[in-house]
Amino acid sequence: MLTSQPTIRPYQSYVYAYPHKTAYGRLDTHPTGRPALRELWAAERKDALSLYLHIPFCEVRCGFCNLFTRIGAPDELTTRYLDALDRQATAVRDALGDEAPVRFAAAAFGGGTPTFLTAAELERLCDIAERRMGADLRSVPLSVETSPSTATADRLAVLADRGTTRISIGVQSFVDAEARAAVRPQRRADVEAALGRIRDVRIPVLNIDLIYGIDGQTEDSWRTSLDAALGWQPEELYLYPLYVRPLTGLGRFGADVEAAADAAWDEQRLRLYRAGRDHLLAHGYEQVSMRMFRRAGAPQEGPADYACQTDGMIGLGCGARSYTTRLHYSFDYAVEMREVRTIIDGYTATEDFSRAEVGRYVDGDEARRRHLLQSLLQAQGLQLTDYRQRFGTLPGDDFRSELDRFEARGWLDGAADAAGLLRLSPEGLAHSDALGPELFSPAVRAAMAAYELK
Repeated sequence: MLTSQPTIRPYQSYVYAYPHKTAYGRLDTHPTGRPALRELWAAERKDALSLYLHIPFCEVRCGFCNLFTRIGAPDELTTRYLDALDRQATAVRDALGDEAPVRFAAAAFGGGTPTFLTAAELERLCDIAERRMGADLRSVPLSVETSPSTATADRLAVLADRGTTRISIGVQSFVDAEARAAVRPQRRADVEAALGRIRDVRIPVLNIDLIYGIDGQTEDSWRTSLDAALGWQPEELYLYPLYVRPLTGLGRFGADVEAAADAAWDEQRLRLYRAGRDHLLAHGYEQVSMRMFRRAGAPQEGPADYACQTDGMIGLGCGARSYTTRLHYSFDYAVEMREVRTIIDGYTATEDFSRAEVGRYVDGDEARRRHLLQSLLQAQGLQLTDYRQRFGTLPGDDFRSELDRFEARGWLDGAADAAGLLRLSPEGLAHSDALGPELFSPAVRAAMAAYELK
């Protein structure tokens, strides 16, 4: 007798980092206490580091946003924040030491909205990366996030002059009514003007972010946004499913979390995802992951998808993560605006940045899970020889039950075996936000469940 398969919700969690920050804990409660950065980095390779600078400010907070950011920066807060960033960079560079060569292979400014800073403040941000950390921004890929309202000519000129190779702009929708429904006040005319200014400064890679699943969005209106974006011939496009998360604008106003569990909304998002994917593939784009699409032949001038999980990441700023091979660390995390403001104020008052505050140690099992996640969730898949070389086993040895489930659901590409790959099928990619969480360890699940939202 056949038994029915349980319904799998396709949109459970966007796995952009593992372990997630909600699984981190205060390190002063760890048996060994807060580790000194110098000790953490002593045995790490430092010849191909990634550098990430986080700016936690936005002009407005979109209704779907649960990023670590606040609205506005009164009372010279950006100056105090950059002062603290400078102190942190000095402490981190000192911790890296000079016993072995220190070199940065990639850099990124994120947020929040880095271009919330003025042109002069952006110059100072670049100076911190170069003069304090030693990153040569003009010789490595540099990716910067922006928004339509802050992509002004003077700011863009600074970024282009300082070596920016990729700029990512959050448009989300070219349909004004959809932007309002997502609690994102903007007009298409302003978006188009910002895109024109970006193209004028000739930064090599333009990425446009779009969102599907907005209330009232149809396949026709989705196609309108896709075609409007394609009109700018962006080198990259990210297609994000809308999530309604606790403590966000949409979570508070009308689009309650119970509605997010609606099967009809899941079906709408899957339908729009497939329509968007097929439309971009038909227009000469290659799929890199569930979310990321790159124009065929376009240069890769920024970090690859999921590259934020790479060991050897140094994050500066109170919303940034840093990764060594054995510890992932950061500062405290919050979504609610009052809590975010408190954390930022605490960061700007900090004088001693020589020790890690909040984090999670990554053991062998977690390293295997992380490697599998960051590889399998990309369209190219995981090279089995790479996995065996690193861990001495194969994914099937370590994750047999999970992989059997994925195969039974049709999420794995059986033809990839002959090429020595573990790769998702098109349906597996479509269900990345269901597949990823199934690979979380019991310990990480427990820590995330215990995290108190704030």
